[in-house]
Amino acid sequence: MVYDEGCYGEVTLGSLPGDVQQRLLALPGEWLEYDGTSGRIVVRHTEPTSPNLPTIVFELVQMLSTIPAGLQSVIAGGDFFVHVEHTGEFVRLHVESGGGLHINWAHPSFTRAKKRAYSGGQVTPIEPYVQRLNGRVTLAVHDPASAARELQALADTFEGLYPEGEYRTTADESAGTVRVEMQDVNLDSQVLVDRLERLAKPRSLSGSVVVSAFGEPQPEHGIRFLFENGEIWLQRPLMWQE
Repeated sequence: MVYDEGCYGEVTLGSLPGDVQQRLLALPGEWLEYDGTSGRIVVRHTEPTSPNLPTIVFELVQMLSTIPAGLQSVIAGGDFFVHVEHTGEFVRLHVESGGGLHINWAHPSFTRAKKRAYSGGQVTPIEPYVQRLNGRVTLAVHDPASAARELQALADTFEGLYPEGEYRTTADESAGTVRVEMQDVNLDSQVLVDRLERLAKPRSLSGSVVVSAFGEPQPEHGIRFLFENGEIWLQRPLMWQE
């Protein structure tokens, strides 16, 4: 089993003398191991029993400290990303060029996240049946009552794993608009966004929808749909305070 959910990534150590490589190869480890062929520290392909974050930090430091100071300049660096058991935290272990080690806890934020135009299709590795949607969207439509019923039916008939949360559509006949509000709703975001785009009058979509996951969330896979003046944008959260 490859622990791509508990830990993934690699750190390149570069070209090292044979005796140093042998010492690295001899180090015991549950989560990490040295691959002499590629000169990298990689995630082991066995099932570990120790807690991931403290064990991975210990093993990584042990490997880095095996390299003599005079050879540390060859270390190219890299990252390991850890989903911490039980807490849901996401942590980056960043090894910079030369061997410096930094530990960063993720604080996902869309505040300064870059945006790109949405062009359709699946945009997150989160499977639709476990997607969790939060947000509010307003759109102008030709028939508010009919559009509200159609949008409400999306949530009412969706067969996901987590049929929970609050999803409400409100039609305003006098304004010619529909408002969709959702809190922890299990729904396919692509189906929702494509239906909103089809029903909305030009340049009328406004609001945002954040897509995350039920179950064992991976914050780096979350996205936000941003609706501005009818345009649809995608944002991926900034994880680290640089």
